[in-house]
Amino acid sequence: MTKSNNILTEMNDRSKEVFQRVVEGYLQSGEPVGSRTLTRSLSENLSAATVRNVMQDLEYLGLLDSPHISSGRIPTQIGLRMFVDGLLEVDGLEITDREKLDGTINENSNDIAGALDKIGSALSGITQGASLVLSPKQESEIEHIEFVSLAHDRALVVLVFSNGHVENRLFKPPLGQTPSSLKEAANFLNSIMQGRTLSQAKEIIKQEISIRRQELDSLAAELVENGVVFWEAKGDRQERLIVRGRANLLASEAEEEELERIRLLFNDLERKQDIEEFLDLTEQSDGVRIFIGSENKLFSLSGSSLVFSPYMNSDKKVIGAVGVIGPTRLNYGRIVPIVDYTAQLVGKLISDRS
Repeated sequence: MTKSNNILTEMNDRSKEVFQRVVEGYLQSGEPVGSRTLTRSLSENLSAATVRNVMQDLEYLGLLDSPHISSGRIPTQIGLRMFVDGLLEVDGLEITDREKLDGTINENSNDIAGALDKIGSALSGITQGASLVLSPKQESEIEHIEFVSLAHDRALVVLVFSNGHVENRLFKPPLGQTPSSLKEAANFLNSIMQGRTLSQAKEIIKQEISIRRQELDSLAAELVENGVVFWEAKGDRQERLIVRGRANLLASEAEEEELERIRLLFNDLERKQDIEEFLDLTEQSDGVRIFIGSENKLFSLSGSSLVFSPYMNSDKKVIGAVGVIGPTRLNYGRIVPIVDYTAQLVGKLISDRS
């Protein structure tokens, strides 16, 4: 049991209700909640002075904060975490939200990338936050590989997969490469990679190059050895993260400090060349998870909250995730079932199209 949960179990009913009403009022309005406002919604008939005393005790426990001189309070990050873990009432999925998400699926289309883009746009529109969709990793077998020289310091590797998917990836080749060395390297790789996935090919390349190095000239061998980095597809992970609805985070009447945090968030999303943290969160998760503020290293500087859920293929293997990111003042009770349903929808889409 976490420290915040221990605090919750030790609180009396009065303190618990005051705390819950403060958080719910803040999440709804974004404004500090005052004692007089609370007296109108509490089940017990209490004076404003009594409510203020309870709020002061909650502030002492680190659950509430006073942003201004006024008597109004807002929840701290610890308070929000305790509320989400112990007091959050999750709403049912609204029919209109379900219909908007279902409407993104075209039964006659095999364009998974296009469908995920539409789902991301719908998710951001429904939640009024920025949506994140981590698309599945390409795990089909390789059918053919080819290198194309574009300039002395730029080349293209074309990967053709057994399911018809084609990927073109730019890379910087080792110095001195020639058309013949590119062709020789491609022939070598085709001989060992055909019928294997990219993740399988990585280890095979390392093994085969050490055994059959004498079959290649030095330039082709160098290209194959250096080529291990683009089998790992460093840029692929960035391309897998679809972000929609950034403008929603700027639409509210945010203060300058909050706008600066949102700019930091945008920079994170734009510059991230390696989204290991998000991938790790996905693989470790089971069901919807909520990260508030600094709890998630990936977006900690922006002080944003992330609600996300992994989705699985027909073999019940986690292959990606969907989520919503926004200020800590998210309507968690409404967003949790939306994210949960979206993850199920994407999982079914992937399974049906496989």
